[in-house]
Amino acid sequence: MRETIKLINSSGEEIIVVQIAGMIARRIVCDFKEGDKLNQGDRFGMIRFGSKVDIYLQNYNLLVKNNQNTVAGETLLAIKK
Repeated sequence: MRETIKLINSSGEEIIVVQIAGMIARRIVCDFKEGDKLNQGDRFGMIRFGSKVDIYLQNYNLLVKNNQNTVAGETLLAIKK
């Protein structure tokens, strides 16, 4: 199961977030609807029992490394170039 979300930041740039539930979890919870405003660090959903989230962005330098553990709402992922 997948849920794709397109976010537009205050600079008008698009950030694509894909929540991917694994074979066991199969449950994605999304707590916002189109037009809602989010602030940096806000939680907007979760995937029960783990799985993964892919984030697609342009013009940002990544601050995390491959296989690094991250914490939702706490770990800074990237910074604008």
